Amino acid sequence: MALRITAVDEPPGALHELRREVAEFLEREIAAGGFSPEADAWMSGVDPAFSRRLADRGWVGMTVPARYGGHGRSALERYVVTEELLVAGAPVAAHWIADRQMAPGILRNGSEEQKRRYLPGIARAEQFMAIGMSEPDAGSDLASVRTRAVEVGAGWRLTGSKVWTSVAHVATAIVVLARTDDGDGDRHAGLSQFIVDLPHPAVTVSPIITIDGAHHFNEVVFDDAVVPMTALLGRRGDGWRQVTAELGNERSGPERVLSTMPLLLAWARTGAFGDDPVARADLGSLVSRLTTLRQLSLGVAGRLAAGEDPALEAALVKDLGTAFEGEVVEVVRRHADPASGTVPDELAAMLAKAVLHVPAFTLRGGTSEVLRSIVAKGLAGR
Repeated sequence: MALRITAVDEPPGALHELRREVAEFLEREIAAGGFSPEADAWMSGVDPAFSRRLADRGWVGMTVPARYGGHGRSALERYVVTEELLVAGAPVAAHWIADRQMAPGILRNGSEEQKRRYLPGIARAEQFMAIGMSEPDAGSDLASVRTRAVEVGAGWRLTGSKVWTSVAHVATAIVVLARTDDGDGDRHAGLSQFIVDLPHPAVTVSPIITIDGAHHFNEVVFDDAVVPMTALLGRRGDGWRQVTAELGNERSGPERVLSTMPLLLAWARTGAFGDDPVARADLGSLVSRLTTLRQLSLGVAGRLAAGEDPALEAALVKDLGTAFEGEVVEVVRRHADPASGTVPDELAAMLAKAVLHVPAFTLRGGTSEVLRSIVAKGLAGR
């Protein structure tokens, strides 16, 4: 199961041993019925118990400093663990947002109180987080946020709604982007972030059921929800910069390349392309693109670890990765037609689910159109 990479990237040593350890753990989990790759792939499987088993091994909150309950490991070590989880199709959705985006966000922008309150729980896979960004009728245009936060006495009152909010139904907190000031005509100004603990009596979480019948997304309504002053994350009015940095973490990781890897591996294991030169060529093309995208993703991860803000590069990786993941599904569907009667049941089941998930790949983390706009504007300004 392990995703083997070249000696240039990963010579025998600590990283190689970590990859082997994670791969063997996942193989045991699958054998014991802990999860099913065909059921839990696409990063939508929610299993808090599995997340806690990962945390027990130190594979959640890896880059969080030890003084905040984390493990103080490198970004590259976390990258290795992330790759193996994705390749195996593990159910990581419960802790994914908290570990990938909000732990770095709280470390960068949070108060000392917030760091000590939330980070240890994230590292133990007990604190799950959702992100309230997208809104009804706004699409991926975050600058059109209408959710408002108004100071009231010793706190803030939040009013508005968010949609497509992943795992809000299991989250113990949600980080909300709200408008606190008018911005003097600048739509990117006057935005702030707040950490709202869940459940909250004035916050309603309602399921959004996707075409495959799954419950991953939600609508979250804030009906004059009052939170303490300490809920403000970072500086008032600095929300746009903070969100942009978080999106860099979301857009550039291997999950924007490897969501369909379990499907590609399942097809490759059939060996059905052995006598088909077109299928072999298609497989080779996908593998070569995967290698290139991985290097791009690692490059952005390195810059993020160095404290930089490679927003343009992260958008580019996400756009290219989304296109690649969709093409994996199309190639497998073209060469492994379930109607032929020769396709293994496992592969047929994974392909059927993948077809339903593909449209979401182009939405999560920003639509392809928005990402290309970011890249175009960024290049024009250089």
